[in-house]
Amino acid sequence: MYNLHNTNYSIRYHIWRGHSGPRTGPTCSTKPYSVQAGYRKITVENLDVIGREAIFSVHLPKIKIDGDSSVFAKKLANLTHGFAGAHIANVCNEAALIAARLEAESVTMKHFENAVDRVVCGLEKKDKVINKAERKINVYHEAGHAVMGWFLNHSEPPLKVTITPRKTQLLGFTQNSKESSLMTKEQLLDMTCMTLGGRASEEVMLGTISTGAHDDLAKVTKWTYAQVTIYGFSSKIGLVSFPKNENGYDFIKPYSSTTNNIIDEEMRDLVQKAYQRTLEVVKKHKYDIVKVAELLMEKETVNREMLVEVLGQRGFELDN
Repeated sequence: MYNLHNTNYSIRYHIWRGHSGPRTGPTCSTKPYSVQAGYRKITVENLDVIGREAIFSVHLPKIKIDGDSSVFAKKLANLTHGFAGAHIANVCNEAALIAARLEAESVTMKHFENAVDRVVCGLEKKDKVINKAERKINVYHEAGHAVMGWFLNHSEPPLKVTITPRKTQLLGFTQNSKESSLMTKEQLLDMTCMTLGGRASEEVMLGTISTGAHDDLAKVTKWTYAQVTIYGFSSKIGLVSFPKNENGYDFIKPYSSTTNNIIDEEMRDLVQKAYQRTLEVVKKHKYDIVKVAELLMEKETVNREMLVEVLGQRGFELDN
């Protein structure tokens, strides 16, 4: 930061410890201008895959790993979408600790994969008692996500599916691989359908629905609202955008009650159409869902290679 005093200036650097999320320094440091000094706020964006690979390349040489550090860095960068530098350091530390607990001679990729899961979802809760009915619902829920992601053209193919419970109350999750800064209407639709795949699988395969889809429904609601009110994807609302600020709208919504009602109707219509499409895909691939569910029952965690074995290679790949 540069403090300007008439024609003379001095350079002063303010350094705050790195965090995994946004932080704000002293109030004066974020002001664009003051009477005696000028300040500039520098925003550090989320790391892309190249940045994550570079940070892994810094940490991995300090660990005794079972392989080439450059190969590990590349693979781990693809497994850690959305991670900041602090997360990456935690993954490396956790992987080393896991290997030490198992008395392994070196840290393997399996140790790193377990470390990623721990950083993302929390500690495994192997002592959690889940009855057979809950386990079956959970298995078919996650299998529905995985199969939808596998067979939809514009969806994110799953990297891993697991039903291992976590201390964060998470009973399972499906990890995907694609990261995009720009998404098409078709991609958002397939992403919505994939997210609804768990609920649809419960309904079609088990004839019932559970509360397990609450987080999925929250995501779908957020994405659909953005399509209608921000991205201009709705023909009824038109090419207008009403983005919220950090605290929501200031006092009143920047549109009329009539427009508000249209937004509600359009959102419900889009979600319902996406769900009907999801049900059709689930019914078409019932046998594939059963195969993935049976594999999850046996293994608890299924990776990409296992999915290829039971579902076959995808008939298409996402555009780079």
